[in-house]
Amino acid sequence: MQITLSKTTDIPQIFKLYDEAIAYQKAVKGNVWKGFEVSLIEQEIAEQRHYVITEGDDVACTFVLSFDDELIWKEANKDKAVYIHRVAVNPKFRGKGYINIIIDWLKGKAKELAIDYIRLDTESGNDKIKNYYLSCGLTFKGSTKIDWEAGMPAHYKNATLILFEIKL
Repeated sequence: MQITLSKTTDIPQIFKLYDEAIAYQKAVKGNVWKGFEVSLIEQEIAEQRHYVITEGDDVACTFVLSFDDELIWKEANKDKAVYIHRVAVNPKFRGKGYINIIIDWLKGKAKELAIDYIRLDTESGNDKIKNYYLSCGLTFKGSTKIDWEAGMPAHYKNATLILFEIKL
């Protein structure tokens, strides 16, 4: 298993994982990702914030990091934190604990990244994912409603998110 920065050549596999994640979201909850623009992924790759986890020749998981998330975390955004976004796991590798793998990897990079918190959010109403995040050592920090504006991802419209963090 390897965690590496995504490359533009990974984009087809990344979108395959997003499509599979959307299909899974539709099966287990109401509000789902509405898809993403290739230009967004290209920008995240150029900014060196988009990652893949590979298992052999397979992309097992993809995720994005951010160091700013005022839209979701509001006042708490002032903290030194890394925000994990858009985790999508290859169905072939579901159940292998990739959130724990990402968290452990970030804990190992905490000094280098100058962070005090690891944070993530998810759509409210999915107790299974909420309980999973709690089992990964994340602390539930409440919920937030998105002040959606044109140009934001469509899945944020009318969204209520639940927030989780680990204090390092």
